[in-house]
Amino acid sequence: MIEYNYLLNDIIFAKTSTIVSLKLFLFILIAFLLSLVIDIIFAELPTRIHPVVIMGSFISFFKKIFIKINSRISGLLVVLGVCAVSSVILYIIYFISSINFLLLFVVFTILLSSTYSVNMLLQTAVDVKDALNDSIDSAREMVSYLVSRNTDELTESFIVSAVIESLTENITDSYVAPVFYYFIFAMLILSNPFADQLYWLLLVPMLYRMSNTMDAMLGYTTDELVNIGYVPAKIDDILNYIPARIAGLFIVVSAYLLGLDGKNAYKIMMRDARKCPSPNSGYTMATTAGALNIQLVKKETYILGDDNKSITSDDISKAVNLSKMTIVLFTLTIIILFTLFYVII
Repeated sequence: MIEYNYLLNDIIFAKTSTIVSLKLFLFILIAFLLSLVIDIIFAELPTRIHPVVIMGSFISFFKKIFIKINSRISGLLVVLGVCAVSSVILYIIYFISSINFLLLFVVFTILLSSTYSVNMLLQTAVDVKDALNDSIDSAREMVSYLVSRNTDELTESFIVSAVIESLTENITDSYVAPVFYYFIFAMLILSNPFADQLYWLLLVPMLYRMSNTMDAMLGYTTDELVNIGYVPAKIDDILNYIPARIAGLFIVVSAYLLGLDGKNAYKIMMRDARKCPSPNSGYTMATTAGALNIQLVKKETYILGDDNKSITSDDISKAVNLSKMTIVLFTLTIIILFTLFYVII
């Protein structure tokens, strides 16, 4: 038991040795895999304790305070306030959990699972497809929760397009980006251990989720939010810049593996990805349009892909399968790279 506690202290407080390095490597990897299993099986945590919901309440609180400042600095103050409060609360949870290795591992894993939403991402698209088969009005209502456009009069083709756009855009936000930053920072702490490294490892994807949530709540150009939403939107754009392009490339490879049009996926990504108002969302949406040989249209905003065939509800299923393959392929790749990095160092 004493040796067990010493090992816990070594992993947490960065005392280095070959054994501790291996334990830290296994902790990082197993915690990630179990967190992914938790998300896939159980989906989201209960609303009352979900970190993203709690972050949302902090965002609303600071928004009410700083929106009175009629300049872009208001958004910066919201970012600083939300990150500071959330980081302190996370550290308190981490500090209490650190009294016991098993407790720390469980808490770490559960919190990590809240930084991505694979189950919800895929199931939502399937649910809309099922609703579309039953009633177009039900499908319109469900889509209204996914996109910002007016859905009251959307035809079936526009509903399908909206679902595929939402699904593929969120591959980056809901999975690739938080996992990317988790493993990048994991490599950093393996090569350069420092105090409370597990806290910082968990904080990194949490900070990404904070940024993404702030952008979702504030990042609009309405009269109310144009100033306070500017900084959160720009930070989110910066954080998603690399992950979005990685996700786009993995969709291309996944298209080839599934027998879809991988060549066209890459072509449309390079041609149409920049047509979207966001500098990042087009890299997954346009690539999917190319892979499925369909056209994704948001009226008066963008047209992605070529109108090679009529878009139908079956394309939702194809997009879901393509998203699943992308997630699996990205997961396997980053685990292999992380393992090779550990072996090399």
